[in-house]
Amino acid sequence: MPITSSAKKALRASKKKRVYNVRHRDAVLSVTKEIRKLVSAKKAKDAMKLLPKAYAELDKAAKTGFIKKNTADRKKSRLASFIKKAI
Repeated sequence: MPITSSAKKALRASKKKRVYNVRHRDAVLSVTKEIRKLVSAKKAKDAMKLLPKAYAELDKAAKTGFIKKNTADRKKSRLASFIKKAI
């Protein structure tokens, strides 16, 4: 347990940040998992419709600092190429 007041404040802040980080992680993982599931089920057209949602989630995660911008861009690119190969 934190003893100093600054350590207590840091703990409070990290708990708040964790909530947002978990929210972004779950959103990114769920949408990418859904796209990969659709592509493996030979439904690339449906996966293509989910691509803008994946882009939005990755951009939000990058905007808040959960992941870096280049990481988000790389993930978007790989998702798009994954779908394009399946079409």
